[in-house]
Amino acid sequence: MQNQRFLESEWDYCLVLDACRYDVFSDVYDEYLDGTLEKRRSVGSSTPEWAYRTFTGEHDIAYFSGNPFINDLGIPLNELKWGASCDYEWSASDHISDVHDVWKFGWDDDLGTVPPESLEEAFYDHQGAVERAERTVLHYMQPHAPYLSRGKGQKLKQIQKGIREQGEGADGGALASIGDSIRPKVESALEGVELAQKAGLWLELDPTDLVKNGTREAALALYEENLRIALEAVADLVPELDGRVVVTADHGEAFGEEGVWEHHIETHIPPLVEVPWLEVR
Repeated sequence: MQNQRFLESEWDYCLVLDACRYDVFSDVYDEYLDGTLEKRRSVGSSTPEWAYRTFTGEHDIAYFSGNPFINDLGIPLNELKWGASCDYEWSASDHISDVHDVWKFGWDDDLGTVPPESLEEAFYDHQGAVERAERTVLHYMQPHAPYLSRGKGQKLKQIQKGIREQGEGADGGALASIGDSIRPKVESALEGVELAQKAGLWLELDPTDLVKNGTREAALALYEENLRIALEAVADLVPELDGRVVVTADHGEAFGEEGVWEHHIETHIPPLVEVPWLEVR
C-alpha cells in the first residue's frame, strides 16, 4: 500500500469524502462510479492533521470546503477555540490560493452539517474561480457524522458555530476564557478513554437502534447510508467535470477497532489511515 500522495498525483478535480474508510467504500462505490480503485495511506487520522501534513507549500487550488477546519479565516489550527486541540500552526489561507467556506454559507441547521448539494451549488456559482485555479477540490462532509437520515447533528454543529463566531471576532468574555483553559485539560483526560469516545458517537445514533443492534452495528449502518448519499451526489457531478477526477478521503473512521471510536489526531490505526483512491473512468 502506497502513501496517498495527494498533491503529487495527477488530477484536475479531487473529491474528498470526509472520514471515509477504505473497506466500506470498496464495498459500495461501484454501484455509483466506474474507475480504478487503490487503497492508500493517509498522512493523518483527522482533518487538522491531514491538512497540516498535506498542504505544506503554496498551492494553486480552488478549494470548496464543507469542513470548518479548512477555512479562509486565517486562524491557525492551534488557535481555534473549538474542536481542534492540536499544536499545528497551520491555516488553509496561508497555503491554498482560494478557499471557499461552504461550511459557513452552505450550512443546514436542521441537519447540523453541510449537505452534498451545498458543495455542488458553490462549485457552479464560482466557475470563475475554478477556471483560474490549476486544480479544484470539493471537500464533502459525508460520510462523516451527523448521519443525514436522522435529520439532526450535535457535535459538528458546535464546532461550526464556535469557529464561525471566532472568525467574526465574537467576544465570549470571562466564560469563554475559562472554557479555553479548561477544555484542553478535559480533552486530555478523556483522550483514549473508550467510553468517552463512544459517548460522542451516541449523540448521533437512534436509541432504538443502539439498544437493538449495539453501537458498532448501528453506527456502521448509518455510516454506510451517509456514504451512499455522498456517492450519489458525486456520481451526478462527475459527468460535468472536464478533466481527470479522483475520489479520496482525508482520513477514515473507527468503530471500536483497537478501542478507538470515530477519529482522533495522530491515531494511526488502519481504519483511520487506510483511505480510497479512485481514479474515475
